[in-house]
Amino acid sequence: MERMYIFKRFERFWHWSQAALIMFLMLTGFEVHGSYTFFGFQQAVAYHTIAAWTLVGLWVFAVFWHLTTGEWKQYIPTMDKVVAMFRYYLTGIFTNAPHPFKQTRLKKHNPLQRLAYLFVLLVINPLIWTTGWFYLFYNSWKDWGVDWLNIEYVALFHVIAAFMMLIFFIAHVYLATAGHTPTAHIKAMITGWEETD
Repeated sequence: MERMYIFKRFERFWHWSQAALIMFLMLTGFEVHGSYTFFGFQQAVAYHTIAAWTLVGLWVFAVFWHLTTGEWKQYIPTMDKVVAMFRYYLTGIFTNAPHPFKQTRLKKHNPLQRLAYLFVLLVINPLIWTTGWFYLFYNSWKDWGVDWLNIEYVALFHVIAAFMMLIFFIAHVYLATAGHTPTAHIKAMITGWEETD
């Protein structure tokens, strides 16, 4: 095993802060949706809004950091070894097959991770933020000339996006346990040091 410093301090802060905010947004959002009662509807709405604006602020800093450090290149999609990664995740991790992707400081994410993050960035996030924004500023629709929108459809697409984020979150947590030990990748996102073959 070789130890390699992969994840920088801000990257780890951004990752865990984003994870905590997304979990809190799911907790409050599904309460607003009526799935259960925990905070109470009014408090859940208030907390959901505060967490959403906090996440927007975090993302502004994260986008700035990615652009100024060149880390945005880590997310450029590639089809190289995609099939090999599919095979590895479907059967290879259960048969101790060698990992088809060699992680480096310049290539932190394997091809499937890059495609998954691209899907989050280009589909889930825009859908969840656009619908959430329209939901939040419902009283301004007439002023904006979009009062033809249907609040029920806006809510429906917001919930669909929330479920897509939940599916991504569950898959992300599961695959985080697919290292050489169940906690290796999680430890790397805490310390910054990844152990690789």
